Amino acid sequence: MTAPTIRELSRLADLDAVSLLYAGIWGTEPGSSPLSAEVMRALSHAGNYVAGAYEGGRLVGASVAFFGEPVGASLHSHITGAVMGRGVGLALKLHQRRWAMARQLRRITWTYDPLIRRNAYFNLVKLGARPQEYLTSFYGAMDDVINGGDESDRVLAAWDLAAPCPPGTTELPAGAVHGLRDHGGRPEPGTTDAETVLIDLPDDIEALRRTDPGAARAWRFAVRETLGGLLAEGAHVVGFHDRRRYVVQRPTAPAAA
Repeated sequence: MTAPTIRELSRLADLDAVSLLYAGIWGTEPGSSPLSAEVMRALSHAGNYVAGAYEGGRLVGASVAFFGEPVGASLHSHITGAVMGRGVGLALKLHQRRWAMARQLRRITWTYDPLIRRNAYFNLVKLGARPQEYLTSFYGAMDDVINGGDESDRVLAAWDLAAPCPPGTTELPAGAVHGLRDHGGRPEPGTTDAETVLIDLPDDIEALRRTDPGAARAWRFAVRETLGGLLAEGAHVVGFHDRRRYVVQRPTAPAAA
């Protein structure tokens, strides 16, 4: 498979094409694209990252990022969309990584829906990013095809640009317990008081939002309570096992003197 050609974009015609691509991916009307060409034009002109991926001259993906905190060290990747199954998303992220490192940046952050298994696998296993913070209903309710009116809980992920890429798979440590288990398509709470806690995700949350909205909401609230609660307590996500569950490490108490 030939790698896509990736280049930075600034011409309004190219940015119009990106806006239409995003509308198609997110299932919105062209005039309600997740990001307008005018905003991308301003971001590009101000020196931020706006890039498109092309196969045979056809736009197949795009990514937009802007400088974040801490100033001079971080890039925040606001939106990346690509055709699925051809490695375009990975090629865009690696291009973005090179772009950031050329500017002496140390990390890239972005948000993603913690319920979508393929995104969690891509972010944690393929790239080696790690969740930093659970953000409840970050964008409010979103009515596009992907989000289906669900509350927009997000995880803020951080990618250490000095870390190896990709890092490989995660092995389960002895004594790991399920804080949340998939039981017949429904979330089943467990215990979260072990050193290593596993949090299952549904097979396909996007399909579940269409076929069983009640089950989709149950998963949203269950993952919010378990993953969000553990991150708020200072736990760390250390991996993503078997393409379906977070591996969360709780902080260990200091040894008694």
